[in-house]
Amino acid sequence: MIEQLQEFAAGFPEWAQWLAVALVSMIPFVESYFGSVIGVAIGLHPVVAVVAAVAGNAVSMLIFVLSVHATRRKVRETRGTADLEASPKRQRLKRMFDRFGVPGVSLLGQTLLPSQITSAAMVGFGASKNAVIGWQIVSIVLWGALFGCLSYFGIELLLR
Repeated sequence: MIEQLQEFAAGFPEWAQWLAVALVSMIPFVESYFGSVIGVAIGLHPVVAVVAAVAGNAVSMLIFVLSVHATRRKVRETRGTADLEASPKRQRLKRMFDRFGVPGVSLLGQTLLPSQITSAAMVGFGASKNAVIGWQIVSIVLWGALFGCLSYFGIELLLR
């Protein structure tokens, strides 16, 4: 799948490849980390690749968070505070949320689930929308920069 996304991004005109990286980074499980790798692999400057990947992932995450926040508010207005039945994955994420809070889930949650899912789940659990957005952006930037640097230096090593 990553190879196909890389071909997709490389197929854009050179001046628009950053846009392709941003689009690819909106996909859950691709996010800023693989988006950065794809950008570097197709020849974008690492800073451009990371910024495009972070922007795409952040926009996608914001759509999820704001949608869940609005839905949660509507449900609470109509039904009150009744919780929905939790799936095993949701229960696991809730335990992680209770243990590590918004910063911990934001920074570590991407190792298990996409930022879109973890951020939406945290808002669904009742976490502050603004705290989730802030910490998710920090996480998206850190993961994107880390993978962008690793891919840049990895490609440089392979070319030597």
